[in-house]
Amino acid sequence: MIKHIVMWKFKDEAEGKSKDENIQIIKKDLENLVGVIPEIRELEVGINKTVADTAFDAVLVSTFDSMEDLKAYREDPRHKKAAAYNKLCRLDRVVVDYEF
Repeated sequence: MIKHIVMWKFKDEAEGKSKDENIQIIKKDLENLVGVIPEIRELEVGINKTVADTAFDAVLVSTFDSMEDLKAYREDPRHKKAAAYNKLCRLDRVVVDYEF
């Protein structure tokens, strides 16, 4: 099993929307992939509540059976559409993929 974790810092404003609006759009777009992209075993998006310079704004925690399934998810056009909007809104991104 593979755990895929991504954290983002977002721009205060992007695409004519506030940071909070964009986070909600991105959260919904990603969570709507569950049951649509068959390789996803689990997926949740959390919105940060901590106020600190080192804090990220949101996190994606997802689970896949294998690295091949994670690759299929990343290459799926529905994921790519969500990722493209995310890219327009973010300042920074970090990712960790690990086997458990």
